[in-house]
Amino acid sequence: MTIPFIKDLQFNYAQVSGLSPLVRRVIAQNPSAFTFHGTGTYIVGHKDAVAVIDPGPDDPPHIEALLNNLNGETVSHILITHTHRDHSPGAALLQARTGAPTYGFGPHPQPPGGPVVEEGGDHAFTPDHILKDGDVVRGNGWTMTALHTPGHISNHLCFALHEEKALFSGDHVMGWSTTVISPPDGSMTDYYASLEKLLPRDDVRYYPTHGAPIDAMNTGHSPQHFVRELIRHRQARETQIVDCLTKAGPQTIPQMVAVMYADVPKYLHPAAARSVLAHLIHMVGDGRVAVEGGGAADEMATYRVPQ
Repeated sequence: MTIPFIKDLQFNYAQVSGLSPLVRRVIAQNPSAFTFHGTGTYIVGHKDAVAVIDPGPDDPPHIEALLNNLNGETVSHILITHTHRDHSPGAALLQARTGAPTYGFGPHPQPPGGPVVEEGGDHAFTPDHILKDGDVVRGNGWTMTALHTPGHISNHLCFALHEEKALFSGDHVMGWSTTVISPPDGSMTDYYASLEKLLPRDDVRYYPTHGAPIDAMNTGHSPQHFVRELIRHRQARETQIVDCLTKAGPQTIPQMVAVMYADVPKYLHPAAARSVLAHLIHMVGDGRVAVEGGGAADEMATYRVPQ
């Protein structure tokens, strides 16, 4: 099992990259362990009805670069995949400059709960227009359908571009890395279901907010193959959990992470612990794992394989 991750990305900050007849991208200069090279803000369409997907962080130079690359074109829609701070705060800056309305699933989930292990939540954002699963947004020469894909966060949307059979996958599917699933709002059960939701679709290219497009040219396989490998990877993690508990007996999450992620830098172990917790909540739910003493599934609990 090998996920065909794409680590190569050719770009220059503040400059637009043309990716297809309808799609362009400008990358924000906010690289990190969770954003790769930075937030990829997508521009869909041309002239008088341009959609901008994920304007990125609260970064005026990025918004200035975005507008400079539009050369006077009219932004008619601002679409938000989800409300982490590397995706949605730039919407307020862009709206102030263009007057374009915002579209998204809803505000950041409340209460936030849990530790911050990546970019944190944008609690200031509320979309002007609420999008539900299957809602359609149209502009001049483009049509997009919203797909509700909870898992990474409960308000996550992907956007399907009909004219090019492309999917803007946000953080739901990323080409360079797996997705952090951090309870209580992040849900492994929802994430599995949202991955399965993509498999019957005929998309030929994914545009994740971080990293390169996922398609046959970049991976040698279809995007659906990539999704299947992500599912297999998650299932393998759950096999590792069962193996840890079978061989060593009852264990805590830090004990399991030290073994399962021994080849991962330790500064990423807190994020890994959140994903392991998400797996354990899922596995306690279907009876494969039990919480020692019958307590709640959380990061401080001890887990065991049921007798």
